[in-house]
Amino acid sequence: MSSKRILITGSNGLLGQKLVELLVQKSDVQVIATARGENRLTSSVGYQYHALDITKPEEVRAVFAITQPDAVIHTAAMTNVDQCESEKEACWELNVKAVEYLVDACRECDAFLVHLSTDFIFDGADGPYDETAEANPLSFYGWSKYAAEKAIINSGRFAAPIRWAIARTVLVYGIAHDMSRSNIILWVKQSLEEGKNIKVVTDQWRSPTLAEDLAEGCALIADQQAGGIFNISGKDLLTPH
Repeated sequence: MSSKRILITGSNGLLGQKLVELLVQKSDVQVIATARGENRLTSSVGYQYHALDITKPEEVRAVFAITQPDAVIHTAAMTNVDQCESEKEACWELNVKAVEYLVDACRECDAFLVHLSTDFIFDGADGPYDETAEANPLSFYGWSKYAAEKAIINSGRFAAPIRWAIARTVLVYGIAHDMSRSNIILWVKQSLEEGKNIKVVTDQWRSPTLAEDLAEGCALIADQQAGGIFNISGKDLLTPH
């Protein structure tokens, strides 16, 4: 049985790190890690790494031509909600245009695309949400992620459709190797260690998702090439407080 080639975008990020760690343990998977700039993972064993700026279509085409992935798990994105509001052009470039480039590349080599999306595509008025719930983003970040979903779902509008899955998730947390990208748990830990007073909201209810659990869900989708939309999160409904 030949092994599957799975390409991960954003491998330096929290979810990307967990995916590489998980997939390198599987004997039937060849892992291709990609991220902008140099590889920041602690180990370089068991996978190949390619520097890739997904906002540059020529780089996307070149890396896909070399690696010929069977499946792609797309984790790279601009996820800071405030930054997306203040840097709308950069947000759209990374969260929407880059997805269009990945769709084209997946079409070229018939790769199955697993795209990470977010609960921010909903307005929060009537959650928790299932996979059929109607989107109504309130932030520019939410709109950019919703537009990316539409680009994937409608990939067959002007060309051959690609095979795809969308995995929406909520408030991902966990421990990253270099701690360069924070999340709520690391932020609280660091702030309290430094003796800072912190403010968190008490009226927002979400279902926090451990990065390892999300990685497992994405890996299953990619392995089985299960098409469609999946809402993946932790089971506990909590406020950040």
